[in-house]
Amino acid sequence: MKVTEHIQKANGKTLFSFEIIPPKKGKNIQELYDNIDPLMEFRPPFIDVTTSREEFVYVERDGLFDRQITRMRPGTVGICAAIKHKYNVDTVPHVLCGGFTKQETEYLLVDCQYLEIENVMALRGDAMSHQKYFEPSEGGHNFACELVKQIKDLNTGRYLHDVIETDYNSEFCIGVAGYPEKHMEAPSLKSDLKRLKEKVDSGADYIVTQMFFDNQKFFEFVKAAREMGIEVPIIPGIKPIAVKKHLQLLPQVFKIDLPEELISEVEKCKSNKEVRQLGIEWCIQQSKELMDFGVPVLHYYSMGKSSNIEQIASAVF
Repeated sequence: MKVTEHIQKANGKTLFSFEIIPPKKGKNIQELYDNIDPLMEFRPPFIDVTTSREEFVYVERDGLFDRQITRMRPGTVGICAAIKHKYNVDTVPHVLCGGFTKQETEYLLVDCQYLEIENVMALRGDAMSHQKYFEPSEGGHNFACELVKQIKDLNTGRYLHDVIETDYNSEFCIGVAGYPEKHMEAPSLKSDLKRLKEKVDSGADYIVTQMFFDNQKFFEFVKAAREMGIEVPIIPGIKPIAVKKHLQLLPQVFKIDLPEELISEVEKCKSNKEVRQLGIEWCIQQSKELMDFGVPVLHYYSMGKSSNIEQIASAVF
């Protein structure tokens, strides 16, 4: 079932969903299952599975180091299929511009069709570690709205090569990212909302936001998006703080602000165990306030761990 259909079927009730990261190469999928198992009690209608960009590794050969490109966390579509089969739940693979050609993207989408995966999250992706700014792969997309358009074309039976004639088309429900505190590369929130409107106009069916810790910023973002003419469902993405270094790490990596009250309380904590409990309590309050606001789904970034998300969901759902 499509994400939008799950939302419509809920009749205004807030749903629970979460996002997982594929295990690194060489790791057993059982660890992933062990983290998913406790969260299935809350009946998520869908689970997101991230896709990692390629990265450089150095392989020693004859005393010299050869730089090679690899993916340390492959298998997004395979994991989606495994989760769908094991738990009978819809899955949402993340599809990136970065690291993929248009042809490779089409192959991935066809695989999703065969596996009866109906939802995809279309993202540009980040720059590689050695790049100052995002650079598209040769033959790939530069912007997420271009990726959305390719997926939408496939939904109408239009493949990349005109030699293919078919009445069989995909029916993907397309999610895209939104940024309550604007994308780090956008010159202003208004210009970022214009880019978001382009993604919706290109065919996006719903929006999931980047994490935030101040609900007022989400409320203002939704209001501004609606005034811009964006009418699709907007799903808040949230994450509990778990360790003290998140005070520096999260603003640095995601270019977000943390509320002064949260900063002050974290700084008072004498251990990461106290920080973790504070993060759970903050996220519970945040979740309840978002539910009162009427959000269609609460989407949690689990980062591969589920115990704190389980405690939050137990208090909220």
